[in-house]
Amino acid sequence: MAQIFERSSNALARASLVLTGLLVIALGVTLDLLQRSPWVTRQGQRPDQPVPFSHKHHVQGLGLQCQYCHVTVEKSSYAGIPPTKTCMNCHAQIWTNAQLLEPVRASWATGQSLVWTKVHDLPDFVYFSHEIHASKGVGCASCHGRVDQMPLMYAQNTLQMEWCLDCHRNPAKYLRPTSEIYNNAWEKPSEDRPVWCAAEDVESGTPTAESVSCVTKEPGSIELASLSLPAAPGYQKFTSQDELGHFLVDHYKIRTPKDLTSCEVCHR
Repeated sequence: MAQIFERSSNALARASLVLTGLLVIALGVTLDLLQRSPWVTRQGQRPDQPVPFSHKHHVQGLGLQCQYCHVTVEKSSYAGIPPTKTCMNCHAQIWTNAQLLEPVRASWATGQSLVWTKVHDLPDFVYFSHEIHASKGVGCASCHGRVDQMPLMYAQNTLQMEWCLDCHRNPAKYLRPTSEIYNNAWEKPSEDRPVWCAAEDVESGTPTAESVSCVTKEPGSIELASLSLPAAPGYQKFTSQDELGHFLVDHYKIRTPKDLTSCEVCHR
């Protein structure tokens, strides 16, 4: 019986299998890179807004606190978008004829809200609470970046699950004293910038974060020439983020990854 396939067919079959495997791997790598890219995550993109609001001007230039506009950040899952009245508190008196602010004046006159484009927009199935993060020592800049240096707001981080898990697997890397939550320029403790913290017992029902008091200057010290008396009793000195973070994890009662066993913590 005549041979149907040439002897070279075996080599071609092997080559085609190898090529198919390489194509599948290349496709998988491409899709992985695509779903992490700014084209999907919108990381670093500055969406068009009805008014080009500058956080740099208002926060760094004028010294406005985050809570002035985002009034529910400490008591709600949603930080809140300021109503037109918040803008008009100032702009009824300054820049009253600026063309840039015409949409704000029109909104105030008609009662129709400005339609802002959400920069940090999580999927509907993800539950995120600003309240718990702000009260447990996660600073605004840890998630939103240095908004005080952003003329136009953009997402500094991907907001993907792996980014969230990086913090939840080791929150000590990111925690700071609650007194520094809104300090965009906060820097981690070091030998040159130590932080002193003390913990005390609090009444039942009181937020755990209120049991910790932290300062960036040595408490109780009196400098007389080269003489410096020791810090007030009860305070611990921290010169690294790892030391400070684990101290805050313990006293803020941060749940460990083993405690977060239910998907419903983040997914609703």
